[in-house]
Amino acid sequence: MDKVFIKDLLVRGIIGVNDWERETLQDILINVVAFTDTCRVGKTDDLADSVNYRTLAKKIQSHTESSKRFTVEALANDLAVICLEEKGVIKVNVRVEKPGAVRFAKSVGVEIERSHDE
Repeated sequence: MDKVFIKDLLVRGIIGVNDWERETLQDILINVVAFTDTCRVGKTDDLADSVNYRTLAKKIQSHTESSKRFTVEALANDLAVICLEEKGVIKVNVRVEKPGAVRFAKSVGVEIERSHDE
């Protein structure tokens, strides 16, 4: 199966359970791998036959900036749903990280996999 990916999309948003996290924008690092079939677009070279990573990135960014989720798990699930709504996406892996959220750790977060079967 083919993959379209978005690597290290850095978005600022409200996420977390602490009072200060509910008021302060934080860095949120997002990685997405959307599983698809690129055979048609490979032959037609027509963007309409592809999963448009720019469109997908904009939807992910917009939702992350506005959702104000408490957990990275909830945000990752939201983003998986957004990805699966895109024409041609069969399955998706979504990784959401909060860089610097835990002392001495570069980043913490969650990685999920979702498909239309779930």
